[in-house]
Amino acid sequence: QAQLVESGGGLVQSGGSLRLSCTASGTRSRNIVRINEMGWYRQAPGKERELVAEIIRSGTTNYAESVKGRFTISRDNAKNTVYLQMNSLKYEDTAKYYCSGEVLLSLDGSTWYGWGQGTQVTVSS
Repeated sequence: QAQLVESGGGLVQSGGSLRLSCTASGTRSRNIVRINEMGWYRQAPGKERELVAEIIRSGTTNYAESVKGRFTISRDNAKNTVYLQMNSLKYEDTAKYYCSGEVLLSLDGSTWYGWGQGTQVTVSS
């Protein structure tokens, strides 16, 4: 049992920057051992949810072409947190951003996969 909580969204001017955070935590007295993999997704009204960036266990990262060179995904293993640094934001980046991934839990060594509740990013034109 675990949960993912995103934060850092808000209203920003075009050309500005935001840093989103996704923190994994255990529930029911369970602890997070590590994040196996994590991705950032976004969904704008009327559009399908799309993968923005992901980081796998090895540290390898992948990005959507639309954000390549502007966004950076990173992680702090000690804090069980994955970040999405977003620079040079455009109006087209406006969407609700979600993190999703797999974590390893303590106690029984099980894995859990799920989604966060999302955080809204709005970029003014």
